[in-house]
Amino acid sequence: MRTILITGPGGSGRTTIAAATALTAAREGTRTLLLGADRTDTLGAALGRATGPAPEKAAPNLTTWRPDAADRFRQDLTAFQARAASVLDLLGAARLDAEEVTPLPGAEELSFLRALRDAALSERYDLLVVDLPPLHQALSLLALAEELRRYLRRLLPPERQAARALRPVLGRLAGVPMPADWLYETAARWDVELAAVQAVLTDPGTAVRLVAEPGPAGADAVHTARLGLALRGLGIEALIANRTLPEATPDSWLSSLLAQQRKTLADWREQPCDADCVVHPVPHLGRDPRGGDDLTALAVPAVNPDPAPVEWPVADRIAEDGVLVWHIPLPGAIRDELDLIRRGDELVITAGPFRRIVPLPSALRRCTVAGAGLREGELRVRFAPDPDLWPTGGR
Repeated sequence: MRTILITGPGGSGRTTIAAATALTAAREGTRTLLLGADRTDTLGAALGRATGPAPEKAAPNLTTWRPDAADRFRQDLTAFQARAASVLDLLGAARLDAEEVTPLPGAEELSFLRALRDAALSERYDLLVVDLPPLHQALSLLALAEELRRYLRRLLPPERQAARALRPVLGRLAGVPMPADWLYETAARWDVELAAVQAVLTDPGTAVRLVAEPGPAGADAVHTARLGLALRGLGIEALIANRTLPEATPDSWLSSLLAQQRKTLADWREQPCDADCVVHPVPHLGRDPRGGDDLTALAVPAVNPDPAPVEWPVADRIAEDGVLVWHIPLPGAIRDELDLIRRGDELVITAGPFRRIVPLPSALRRCTVAGAGLREGELRVRFAPDPDLWPTGGR
């Protein structure tokens, strides 16, 4: 299955473009699922028919789904209370009824990610179009699964789970009770679920369709998105320049706006947001698009059936320079806003407002960092083999 993640700055029309993208694919015969994250039915407003918490057929080959994240959280908490019943009873805790539960911060995001995973793993569809939240929220959402997995593994490392027979002895030696089995079991279950979400986001068939209005604010948003998405290893399949004005614009203030749009579009075409990214203008209809006819009039491009995967290759330069070079594409990165820290078998990369902790490829774990440089939107980190760790008979 192909997965297209659609986002953009607030007010850019990303939901309308998501609906138009899904409808275009469905009319071409692609079995398409349109997944929405908004609490309010903005997708339904664009499509001209309501969407809800259960998958519903909206048109031939098109199914819509706007999962109820709050209800999912209530179900998860109720199930957790059942699994932890003995511990809660020991503590004298009062159980929470489902009716009194309201989602905690972050709970809805996790529930939506699980819905995205369920949708992507379904065999009933060929294309999943995801209407993500506005850009800054979307970038945080896309990082959530990977970061939570890392936290879980640091706090409850599976390899540290002691055998049950040794728990009482270890507990006495440590002077504190050992973590209960249910805690490790819960952590393991969460790790599996988060890994499945992460697998969807890192799949070669997953790409981003970025929506922005051509202009100074849109240009700033695209610059931010390029860097944030690149650091996550996500490619931009298309940049939709939404609400572009027609060339014949007689009004003076509209003429100024048209000139501003032209300049931004020229900049975007000269320096595309990704290697295979298509810059596609979508016309301003003079009204908010509503229903199938308006969505068709937007003429959004078809989804690229064969996107180029984002790669972070390691080049072998040992024979020439005595180093291995890790190539990390970071379009739009600024040298003064870059920072690298080696922590064991991980590399902490800070690029502008974004940070990611990535595991080193196996060959680089036996090396020391010998330097780094930023060239043509690509970070190149040099690693020298460590004589104490590098096999003498080859790698």
